[in-house]
Amino acid sequence: MTVGSPSIFAIESTITRAYEQLSLRALGHFLIHIRGHSYGVYSPNATMLACSLDEVKDRIRRRGKHTAPFADEPSAGEVADAIRDAVFAPNQEHKQFFGMPHAIFQGIVFSNHLIWAPDGDEAFDDGSFILHFDVGNQVRLVAFKCCMDSYHHDPTTLSTIWLPAGEFYETLENWRHAFEAEWATAPKVVESVM
Repeated sequence: MTVGSPSIFAIESTITRAYEQLSLRALGHFLIHIRGHSYGVYSPNATMLACSLDEVKDRIRRRGKHTAPFADEPSAGEVADAIRDAVFAPNQEHKQFFGMPHAIFQGIVFSNHLIWAPDGDEAFDDGSFILHFDVGNQVRLVAFKCCMDSYHHDPTTLSTIWLPAGEFYETLENWRHAFEAEWATAPKVVESVM
């Protein structure tokens, strides 16, 4: 199932096996498409989909709160690398990020939930990252895959897009409803996979 336009912005998922346990929800895949690039692992057994569903619900619930003073920095690559360095790279405590000390910058990233993906499960084990910023009545997405030999982004995978906030959040809502309807009608496996 794909909701949205993959050449602009879309969410794609497949339920391979549905579970009664809400903490598992379903086995399948979850992809995010931005400007024709796909982010996430495309495999029928890529991930349990509970984390991806919960993250979409949380994005909707926090609408307008994914903010940062650097959200409209023109270079998507610089934004990507700054967040990767501040959150994941060692020995960054004395660095400045867009004029902010490490602790303040990192605090904004975490408290405003700027990292959409990875979302806590294996859906994005391909090294994909998606950053989400609410900027007034628009949403900016910065997506990329990480280089294997550094904390920075692979420039060939970098994609950024500005969308009307209403359009972005409507796509999230539509995917959520479609996914929950698909799960509700799917035959369920009772036993746990744990």
